[in-house]
Amino acid sequence: MSFDRRLTIGIVLAVAVQSAGVLLWAGAAAERVETLEERVRESRPVAERLARVEAELGAVRLQLDRIERKLEARDAP
Repeated sequence: MSFDRRLTIGIVLAVAVQSAGVLLWAGAAAERVETLEERVRESRPVAERLARVEAELGAVRLQLDRIERKLEARDAP
């Protein structure tokens, strides 16, 4: 069995180039994931504060509704 030396070198070179491309792509993907994870870590405190503000806003709405009902009851004949 005989192999053409050029064909073998070409296949090895093609596999090496493709492997390098895969490694570069994987490195870029890992960097993007790391960037997204950092953004999530930074936004977590903001999300918690927003949840507290929403809860307080709900309480303020309830108080306002109660005040409006009292004023309407007082103004009614």
